[in-house]
Amino acid sequence: MNKDEYLLEVRNLKKYFPIKKGVLKRVVGHVKAVDDVSFKIKKGKTLGLVGESGCGKTTTGRTLLKLHPPTSGESLFKGEDVYTKKPKELKDLRTKMQIIFQDPYSSLNPRLPVFELVGEALREHNLVRNNREMQEKVIEMIVRCGLTKEQATRYPHQFSGGQRQRIGIARALAVRPEFVVCDEAVSALDVSIQSQIINLLKDLQEEMGLSYLFISHDLSVVKFISDEVGVMYLGQMVEMGSKQQIFSNPRHPYTEVLLAAAPVYDPKNRGSRKRTLLEGDIPSPANPPSGCRFHTRCPYAKDVCRENVPEYQEIDAGHFAMCHMVNGVF
Repeated sequence: MNKDEYLLEVRNLKKYFPIKKGVLKRVVGHVKAVDDVSFKIKKGKTLGLVGESGCGKTTTGRTLLKLHPPTSGESLFKGEDVYTKKPKELKDLRTKMQIIFQDPYSSLNPRLPVFELVGEALREHNLVRNNREMQEKVIEMIVRCGLTKEQATRYPHQFSGGQRQRIGIARALAVRPEFVVCDEAVSALDVSIQSQIINLLKDLQEEMGLSYLFISHDLSVVKFISDEVGVMYLGQMVEMGSKQQIFSNPRHPYTEVLLAAAPVYDPKNRGSRKRTLLEGDIPSPANPPSGCRFHTRCPYAKDVCRENVPEYQEIDAGHFAMCHMVNGVF
């Protein structure tokens, strides 16, 4: 694969949050929210990032954009490290890298109408010459996202959840980015509205040549929109491959359990799936277990899993898993 085909490359990304206690707020430990995560995203493609709540998906998306300062690692956009950019350079880069936040209400300023919410980034980055040009571009974008030009003067509380999410999408795409982090962009919406927003994102991707990091816990949505899928558990990427490989032939036990837990919408096939129930709770990211982090809940765990940290093993072209099972230990 030519390096020019990759728009974004994340290398060994870590994000630790300090744990402070006492009157003096001394640091007594760290929450390892993201711990040595690496992946690549091709131009015009979508990487779906899945995993249960608290695994570090959202923190990964925000940290690679430097909305959270990283503990270590690299986030390369077109070969340039985002973390080494100076404030002026980082501001210019914001027009190329955007994010759609999970909550379509709290991420919008309730004091501003849609015209200002979508247009303020255009004005901040000097992408328009005057208010008239800004109004034209805002109306063009919100209409493309399924709203009407008359709604440009309304405030967030006057919209439904699906409409507010459309405003968030319009705001992110107004500056014509090349890469967008979709952080649980449809999780708060009804199923019928979810399908509209997903189809909208797919259409805009084709029209504008966008690349997405699509963060979600809904496997059916990820299967529909993604080209490649990464599976996270307790701050680490445990498996990655094309969606066909991940959904048809998962090789990590956690991926198998995750897929088995997804709802089956066909009543005829509801009893055909083998269910594996996990025991115990997710370990604390402040004190992750030794060896493989999944071994405390894995039904196949052996002594080697408790002692040695597994490394990424290539299964076939473009498919990797971090598990001792892949290496023929079992």
